[in-house]
Amino acid sequence: MTVAVFTFVLLLGNVLKEILPLLISGQVRFGVVAEAIGLLVPFVWVFALPMGMLTATLLIFGRFSADQELTAVRASGISLLSLISPILLLSLALCALSALVNMELGPRCRIAYNKLMFRLKAGISSAQLPEQTFFKDLKGENLVYVGRNRNGVLEDITVYRIKENMTVRAPKGKLDVDAENKVINLYLYNAKGVWHDDGRISSGDILVQVDLKQAKENERPRLSDMTFMQLRDEMRNLERWLSFPLARNLSPAQLRAVKERMFKQKQDLMTPIRVHIHRQVAFSFACFGFTLIGIPLGIRVHRRETNIGIAIALLLVAVYYSFVLLGGALDTRPEFAPHLIVWAPNFIFQAVGAVLLWRANRGV
Repeated sequence: MTVAVFTFVLLLGNVLKEILPLLISGQVRFGVVAEAIGLLVPFVWVFALPMGMLTATLLIFGRFSADQELTAVRASGISLLSLISPILLLSLALCALSALVNMELGPRCRIAYNKLMFRLKAGISSAQLPEQTFFKDLKGENLVYVGRNRNGVLEDITVYRIKENMTVRAPKGKLDVDAENKVINLYLYNAKGVWHDDGRISSGDILVQVDLKQAKENERPRLSDMTFMQLRDEMRNLERWLSFPLARNLSPAQLRAVKERMFKQKQDLMTPIRVHIHRQVAFSFACFGFTLIGIPLGIRVHRRETNIGIAIALLLVAVYYSFVLLGGALDTRPEFAPHLIVWAPNFIFQAVGAVLLWRANRGV
């Protein structure tokens, strides 16, 4: 029941914002709306499964303790650990289900949903470079990465000009679609370019053109919508694309400086992929951590009211996902190891839950 409630609540945002207006305006049939909602369900289960498990655990054991059933169980010679063993096994089974949803079903359904919505809004849509996605143009000369794309206003742009063996980075940019020539004009402001063969540096405004037809045909999902295997392939492809040959006429000091600069740039681009890979795996263990900490907290709270359990669950969920959001916010700062930050709430919740559970089992 808790999973169903959280699924419904998480679906409301997308349904009210994107699907319901299309249905009310008569642009789509109810069958299409049902298909869109069905595609969203596995995606929201990424969050609904751990939240539902935590809330159910708090409600069950809060009532269990408030009705003095724990005292009766202990008087019968049954330990708390023996009593909760089936629940711990259930949480591990849900971890396996969460892994399947997080790493495969959720991203694929999200991509299918985006394609469905794109087809429905095709009449008013315009071609744009997707955010946080590496795009290789038609001639294979440019590898483009855009951190943010807000209606053509770009931020954090990186372009690898493979033929010239150089890297161009710009904090700001602008996207302009030339429909007549079927190209995307990418204007980079205050850009800095580095040639990897001799270490030369240039700066200024740069124009990069991307073939529009190729962008449409080869458009790939965002990193957040990729499956685990797609993220791993993206990591390998990026590693291969960034393996630039270095000139042999460089001095040892120049060669070392160029290698250090290339290593830093490679880390800057590979860290977002690494964060998404670790986040998918870390999410899969959330059910177990929430169960470990939910059982002793429910016993300690000693309340049968449903609102108390839900309030505690929401507080713990906020703490858990704050670490995940922090890791995602630092995905362009490899020096902070953001891929390890997303694991921190699992370790904290499991460690604290194990200690509280041990104390609860001893009646402390």
